[in-house]
Amino acid sequence: MAEEVKLFRTWSSPFALRIVWALKLKGIQYETIFEDISNKSPLLLQYNPVYKKVPVLVHNGKPVSESLVILEYIEDTWKQTPLLPEDPYERATARFWAKFVDDKLMPSIWHVFVTQGKEQDEAIPLAIENLNLIEEQLKGKKFFSGETIGLVDIAFGWMGNLISVLEMVTGLKLIDAEKFPLLQAWMQNLSDVQVIKENWPPHDKLVSKFQAIRETYLATGAPK
Repeated sequence: MAEEVKLFRTWSSPFALRIVWALKLKGIQYETIFEDISNKSPLLLQYNPVYKKVPVLVHNGKPVSESLVILEYIEDTWKQTPLLPEDPYERATARFWAKFVDDKLMPSIWHVFVTQGKEQDEAIPLAIENLNLIEEQLKGKKFFSGETIGLVDIAFGWMGNLISVLEMVTGLKLIDAEKFPLLQAWMQNLSDVQVIKENWPPHDKLVSKFQAIRETYLATGAPK
């Protein structure tokens, strides 16, 4: 019996994009169900009743949620085109940096994006500190995993497209070739991979979306 694989996502979610890349890199056929987060479908709420958000991968009727958890599930289920190294220590290190993205790097960059003035000035050093830590991990490597894309590259992958969007919206330059030559090169290498560049969300549409998000945060003083 053929496997049934479905992915619940939105057009712009960087977390869902991780799953798109992983499935395509492994050659897995799947059905995409696009969700409207402002009007969530009963199926999404059924499959992810705890967090009620995308992405959700449904494999033969069984749902898996949270993007890093889904990536591990994909890696454990489909062995072709490995995303994690065989060595246990190297696997643990990859998981550490993937978690660092969500726990440290992304929140620090987001804080810069949704603030202005003194608060933004105070937020920038932490974002730069986290970016420096990532820069160190790329020494002597084309990708975080070496010569081929792995789980860490997929976890960090949103930077390849979304950073330029956030920079355009804020008028700030966080990553340039002088300060972060390895990160800049990695972003280019990532964007050159067919599976990656074919699945970027439309740039202009992202700019419009994140401009509206930033304006809302600044106008309402929404929690960061």
